[in-house]
This record gives sequence, C-alpha cells and structure tokens, in this order.
Amino acid sequence: MKLHLLFIGNKFLHNTSLREYVIRKVEQNTNYITQVTYFKENDNSLFLYLEKEIHSTTKLVIVTTKQNFSTIGKLISTVTSDNQILKENMLIPSNSSIYEDGSYLLEYQNSVINVMHVDEMQEFPEVLIQKKESNAVIHIFDEDKESALAILTPIAQMYDVTLDILILVDGWLRIDIESKKYGNISKFINSAKQLIPNNLISASNIVQYIIETLSKNQKKVSFAESCTGGLLSYYFTKNNGASKIVDGTLVTYSNELKENWLGVEHNSIEEFGAVSAEIVSQMSEGAMNVSHSDYALSISGIAGEGGGTPLKPVGTVFIGVRSRTKHKEVHLNLKGDRNYIQHQSVLYAIKMLILIDKELFF
Repeated sequence: MKLHLLFIGNKFLHNTSLREYVIRKVEQNTNYITQVTYFKENDNSLFLYLEKEIHSTTKLVIVTTKQNFSTIGKLISTVTSDNQILKENMLIPSNSSIYEDGSYLLEYQNSVINVMHVDEMQEFPEVLIQKKESNAVIHIFDEDKESALAILTPIAQMYDVTLDILILVDGWLRIDIESKKYGNISKFINSAKQLIPNNLISASNIVQYIIETLSKNQKKVSFAESCTGGLLSYYFTKNNGASKIVDGTLVTYSNELKENWLGVEHNSIEEFGAVSAEIVSQMSEGAMNVSHSDYALSISGIAGEGGGTPLKPVGTVFIGVRSRTKHKEVHLNLKGDRNYIQHQSVLYAIKMLILIDKELFF
C-alpha cells in the first residue's frame, strides 16, 4: 500500500527545516513515502482532494498545525460520514481506532489515515502508522547492477521476495527487499550473504552501521574536507552515536589552511594543484596525524560553476581514504549541480571507508 504524506499549512511550504524534520520522523516510523503533497490553509480544493484520497486504497499521513487540527478532523468526518468527539482534550472523528496526544489513526474502507499536528519547537507526536516488517534493505559494494541481479534474482524467486535496486554511486547498490505473501526475507539475506560475503551489508542506514561497527571495535575516524564544506561530517554527526567514533573534521578551503592545519606541502600544491590525488593523500595523512584516529577521509574538488578549467572541469573531485596500514586516492568526474556533486562525493567517500577495511565492515 502506498504512503502519501499530506502537509496542510503555509509554514510547511516555507519552513524548510520543519518540513524536513517531519519527513525524517515519518520515514523513521513507516515505509518509504510514495508521494508528498502541500496545501495552504483555506484552500477550497482541499475537501475534494481529501475525499478522493480517503476513498482510494492508501496510507495517508496528514500533518497540519494545532490551530487547524480540529478543522481537518471535521473535513475527514464529513467525508467518512462521522462526527467529532472529545478524546484526550482533542476533537477527533469518533471512529478513530488509536489516538495519542496530537495524533490519531482512522481506518476507513481500504484506507488508513493518521492525522497529527506539528508546530515549531514542540514535541513530535507519535506516528501511529507503523512500518511493515516485511521490508528490509541491503547494500552491495563492488558489483554492478547486472551482476547483482544475476546473483540475487534466483534466490529472490526461491524465497518469494521482490527487489528494487538503486545505484547510489558507482560500485554501491542499495537494494530494497519486500516480502510477498509467503516470502522469507531473512533466509534470502542469509543466502545472499553466503554468495557475496565480502560485498554485502544488511542495514537500512549504512552510516549508522559504520558508527556502530567502529564503536564496537573502539575505532575512530576523522575528515579533511574542501569542496564538501563539512557535509561528510554532517552525514555522520546527524546520526546517534557519532560522538563515539568521529574525532572531528577540518574544512580547509584555502591552500593556506591546507598547509597550516593539515601539513600539506606548499611545493605539492604548486606542482599538482589543490585538486589532485597528491593533495588529498596529504590531507588524509594530516587529518590522521592531528586526530590520531584510525581512519581518515579527505575530499578536494571543483563543485561549483565558474571554478573549473579545461584540465579540471566542474565535477572534478579527488577523494582520499587512509587507515593505519594503507591509503587510496581516486579521481572522479562527477555530473550535476553544486549540491549534487557534493553529495555524490560524500557517498563515494563513505564507500571508500567501508572498502579500505573489508575485514572489519563485512
């Protein structure tokens, strides 16, 4: 069943951080969101839209403000031929099956509707639509999509599951697994793991998996970033437990700070340029020396328009990864706008961290 997230209220259009917070919380507690729709307050077309959605087969999460909460309940009651009653100091449809402070769940025909009110700097209400246990995620590294399909399709058929394969970056596949009526996801994952033991990780959040693995092994990581401006660090620090394994990040945009903070050699910058394999190698070494961490990642590149040259066009990115025993640098030619290039760079760096110590992560 598809999951539709419906925002009702002007603040959700303009308050980006609040909107993204809501989406994160809903996704944490449900399956993936299929559709997101926005309505302003007092939009005359809202009633007809709700009527159409509620009479379809869907999971509908409606997020509105506390001020409009009872008004939305009244519209839903009209659509479902119900009336509102007072429960837990809330006016909600009488047929609501579950309700908590600021949130209620209503089942109507083939639809399930969860209505909640969310406002700035308030505790988030409980999401009452729960995710199905018949879903899982695995990540496969160093395999292309065709090879992965050739390996996984026969056992997917054997254990009655469906696969949705997404390429995050070259050499990193995210595979969403869904069980059919008689499917067995755990047996599928175990069989897949036996076929590709050094390439498969079962985890919905790969960064959280890295954090937990490093924490369990009492190891730490540090970062040296240029064109990503701290984004790599944010990918880690937005997750719980990051403080146990992240020593820190040095954002060194200027050549002067690359030299002073990371110990990059001035002559190397003159000879190879700040965007080069030689420099990211020295950046990762400098980050490790400063932090005494077990792993270090470094990124330098040209993400924004106007910064490229014929030899190093926009999208030229070098990434370095280093452990206590080895290091590796790669040269990427990425496509997209500034933000997409930055995110691709970070994902590629995360992949390199996992692959530099397969014995630990797999």
